[in-house]
Amino acid sequence: MVTDPGVLDQLHRDHANALWAYVVRLTGDRTFAQDVVQETMLRAWREGITDETDTHATSARAWLFTVARRLVIDESRSARHRREVIADELPEQRTGDQVDAVFDAAMIVDALASLSPSHREVVVRAYYGRATVTEIAEDLGVPPGTVKSRMHYGMRALRLALQERGVTR
Repeated sequence: MVTDPGVLDQLHRDHANALWAYVVRLTGDRTFAQDVVQETMLRAWREGITDETDTHATSARAWLFTVARRLVIDESRSARHRREVIADELPEQRTGDQVDAVFDAAMIVDALASLSPSHREVVVRAYYGRATVTEIAEDLGVPPGTVKSRMHYGMRALRLALQERGVTR
């Protein structure tokens, strides 16, 4: 193990960029290449490899590249690599809890049920069917003023019904 941090820093300065480029060419993954370079340097530190070290008649650079290549091979053979799918986007988008939305919808349905049929029909057609006053009046065969009046009183009754169920505003 190398105890002088300057030796490891020098080894990193001399070889890390070339090592990273080599791993990127092997894998095409820049982030994974950073991980491999880090692991390779850690192993060099543990083994006491320096630029002056000759390990089995090889230079430190050759040792580093060999270790990096073996790390890439080991990763490609791993079960995790075979099961992972690389994607540009997350497969699912994070969504909030839908429980509140379900309860809100149930409360609105219950409040709508408390309206008179003529008020409920106008409110539902306007807000859920996105129909205009004119379209609703033609469909129901009533004057537009009647639709506006039913809408006004229907919304007022709906607001009161929701307040009774704990919705404030």
